[in-house]
Amino acid sequence: MVTSNIRHLRKSAGYTQAQLADKLEIKRSLVGAYEEGRAEPKLATLVNISRLFDITLDDLITKDLSNPSESIEPASAKVGGRLRVLAITVDEQQRENIELVPYKASAGYLNGYADSEFIEELPRFKLPMLGAGGTYRAFEISGDSMLPIASGAVIVGRFVEDWSSIKDGSPCIVVSQKEGVVFKRIYNKIKDASMLRLHSDNPVYSPYEIGVEDVIEIWEAKSYISSSFPIADLSLDKLSSIVLDLQKEMQKLKKVD
Repeated sequence: MVTSNIRHLRKSAGYTQAQLADKLEIKRSLVGAYEEGRAEPKLATLVNISRLFDITLDDLITKDLSNPSESIEPASAKVGGRLRVLAITVDEQQRENIELVPYKASAGYLNGYADSEFIEELPRFKLPMLGAGGTYRAFEISGDSMLPIASGAVIVGRFVEDWSSIKDGSPCIVVSQKEGVVFKRIYNKIKDASMLRLHSDNPVYSPYEIGVEDVIEIWEAKSYISSSFPIADLSLDKLSSIVLDLQKEMQKLKKVD
């Protein structure tokens, strides 16, 4: 299916093999090899083809796109539950690892998230307390937008397949083309406006919205690892509350005496 579908999509769009190669940032000879069945596209290339022609990866691989009887819905219309390809690594017992995306690798992750070779180069570890359900990945965050979680902390998130299922206020790692890798609380506006509203826990940062068509992956935060302990809230209101509580305890002790 892939061989004939690539050829059909290219011709339907009026692209030459060279033009399609430029858009996919690959060699022209590779496009010819794909269309003739002499080579198989890498996963990252298949993802780029599906995005270029606004179709799901599932449709690209399993359906005959040249057949008018096949029902093909644009991928942009399937945002909440469309198939997403996830490259993972496993240990010798075929159990999934948790791959760590260091902050310095965040930019590379935007291009390599679906590339098994890129994912295999990332550090990986295990956290038994997370359980066996779901796929997890860890991201090192930077900045103070989510205080008291400090810059440099590692957020461990569980992969979210259906974005429409995300509950308002859920802390998540959001991977998008425009914003890169960010850690925010999500307020779900997919059903009404095909948008996600992203909030920081630090009130200094204003919330903003991002279109779901720009989002690549979402990982719901389940744990974090940090070498810095959260800074205590010692504001004037907090100190006053502590003093008041102490006074009440002293009064109780005096009554007991």
